[in-house]
Amino acid sequence: MSAPASKPVPPTPKKIPKVTEQLGRTRTDNYAWMKDDNWQAVLRDPTIVKADVKAHLTEENAYTKAMLAPTEGLQEKMFEEMKGRIKEDDSSVPAPDGSWEYYTEYEKGAQHPRYMRKGRTPPYLDASTGIVVTAQRVPPKPPQVLLDADALAEGKAYSEVGAASHSPDHKLFGYAEDAQGSEFYKIYVKDLESGALLGAPVESAYGDFTFSPDSQWLFWTHRDSEGRPDKIFRRPARGGEDVLVYEEADDGMFMGVGTTASDAFISIGIGNQETSEVRLIPASDPTAEPAVFAVRQEGVLYDVEDWDGGFVIRTNAGGAVDFKLCTTAHDKTAAEHWQDWIPHRPGRFIVGIGAFKDYLVRLERANANNSIIITSRADKSEKPIAVDEAAYVLGIDGGYEFDTPVMRYTYTSPTTPKSWFDYDMATGERTLRKTQEIPSGHDPAKYETARLYAKAPDGAEVPITILMKKGTKLDGSAPLMVYGYGSYGIPQEPGYSIRNYSLVDRGWIWATTHIRGGSDKGWGWFQDGRKFSKKNTFTDFIACTEHLQANGYGRPAKTLAYGGSAGGLLMGAVVNMRPELYAGIIAAVPFVDVINTMSDTSLPLTPPEWPEWGNPIEDPKAYDYMMSYSPYDNVSKQAYPAVLATGGLSDGRVTYWEPEKWTAKLRDYTTSGKPILLKINMEAGHGGASGRFDFLKEIALDYAFAVWAVDEGWKTA
Repeated sequence: MSAPASKPVPPTPKKIPKVTEQLGRTRTDNYAWMKDDNWQAVLRDPTIVKADVKAHLTEENAYTKAMLAPTEGLQEKMFEEMKGRIKEDDSSVPAPDGSWEYYTEYEKGAQHPRYMRKGRTPPYLDASTGIVVTAQRVPPKPPQVLLDADALAEGKAYSEVGAASHSPDHKLFGYAEDAQGSEFYKIYVKDLESGALLGAPVESAYGDFTFSPDSQWLFWTHRDSEGRPDKIFRRPARGGEDVLVYEEADDGMFMGVGTTASDAFISIGIGNQETSEVRLIPASDPTAEPAVFAVRQEGVLYDVEDWDGGFVIRTNAGGAVDFKLCTTAHDKTAAEHWQDWIPHRPGRFIVGIGAFKDYLVRLERANANNSIIITSRADKSEKPIAVDEAAYVLGIDGGYEFDTPVMRYTYTSPTTPKSWFDYDMATGERTLRKTQEIPSGHDPAKYETARLYAKAPDGAEVPITILMKKGTKLDGSAPLMVYGYGSYGIPQEPGYSIRNYSLVDRGWIWATTHIRGGSDKGWGWFQDGRKFSKKNTFTDFIACTEHLQANGYGRPAKTLAYGGSAGGLLMGAVVNMRPELYAGIIAAVPFVDVINTMSDTSLPLTPPEWPEWGNPIEDPKAYDYMMSYSPYDNVSKQAYPAVLATGGLSDGRVTYWEPEKWTAKLRDYTTSGKPILLKINMEAGHGGASGRFDFLKEIALDYAFAVWAVDEGWKTA
């Protein structure tokens, strides 16, 4: 008779106390050594991480693998299920632009897409001549591969194309590749006639870029050694010397470059969560100095579109918390000239605008659902597009053409795969262009969705979107997954997910919380969950969990909580506050070492995110408030549930040592005996694996952990 296998033993990392004194306060960190002092270089080359860190992460990964070994069959089954919901040889709806239509396609088995174009069938407007082409005088141009991203990724552990676009004259194709997961991109430009790459690639770039409307120049955003955007450059589109266009002095600002929908201006957007500024370059003179549209004012956000002989401005100026639309003339762009047009209405958040020659489209959000409003330039009449459902998502799918009456939009709901529609803004006619195909099959009638509301401690009504199999008993017997994010004004839009059904089909209830810190109920909803109101995010999530459990949607022994990045901060805070509510916690790339990160000005996102979290270096109030919820600093002696934390070694947003330190400290303090697991992808960054299938394997591991936690699988590990 063979001896029973020994139970996996968790790593026991060394402790080297580091004492930090800050603003007259002292904190001690036993695991500060886990941060590689050469972390900037590690982002670009993860193989050079210091030996003791690599050894510890290798141990952690091995421990997690051993503990979750009994779930490997389930992981594989869930992965195959998710993969089975993807049409492997899929393609996007072609986006017309002049005589071409541009689209992406996947070959069967491919991890990455091919960027394609094909000749357009008349009638269409030839923008270069202003003539409507009504007949095909020559055979239509056959499909052409612009970039095979699967071939680009061949032989690489990581490869992700961040942006890809053709030049307006259709002769060039640009793409930005991140080859290590750190979000430091290289930008390449390809001659579409010869297929040759032109000049040396742009180095140390963000993933965005734009061709000037005359196709002669490439504008791009530089990423400095701390990973922040600091400069906008231009270079000849076919290769040549980079010329500085604009340098931002405030390292707390993000930046990007693009064009207005009319192609009349090149636009540089500068801003953070509180303040923004736009600088414009006339497309007729692309080498001109960028001109300030309206001088930045602290607390004022705005963006602009060129339309109807002037500008339309979306702004929160004048106390318009959920934004309003203003107009102004081309030669009077300063804020004092702005005229209110679409007034501010509390609770109706104007999310964004899109311009066409004869129509302006705006996306609005109220109570965690979207609507689209179309305004005619001729008479300023409005047409709404809305859906009468409890929970759904409408989105504007941007195109290339300005002089067109056709707008493309998308619709989805938790039970309804995505559909793409072309909407004729002149006639109101709607054409279905594509419905997301689920090869393994999907019957919406087998599922139900609902919108619930939990009452927060201060009385706020917090929406929850429910997805479950029809007929699921609400007696607490079903396992419950509670998902949340709640930061940066990012909403949790209730759309269809090919992933979540691998739990729902196993009888789970999936609950998406629309907590404060997101903009689900408006920009004010975001403001009530940030900085000195940040704890509302955590108490909202707890209130949602309690509401669900009180109404039979779950019970603590069968409830998991799930969140990533800033949602991982949510997980860390909630599990410190109310660990007894959950059987397990999944924290993906979790931002949990808040006080240390927000005090380290060398990290990419620290100065730009002080408006979101506060500045603990200079503000004692910010330090104390942050310290009161920082997950790493508030780990205490109590019975924690099972925890799975994940991360990426080349993650520049949430650095690998945050989950590494947090899991080590949790093990020091937990009294439950339940496992604390860490899995670090040694070849990826914030977004996890780059391939569409490899990424699903990581999700399958998360979900298998959830089942394992509810079933208390660690007892037999």
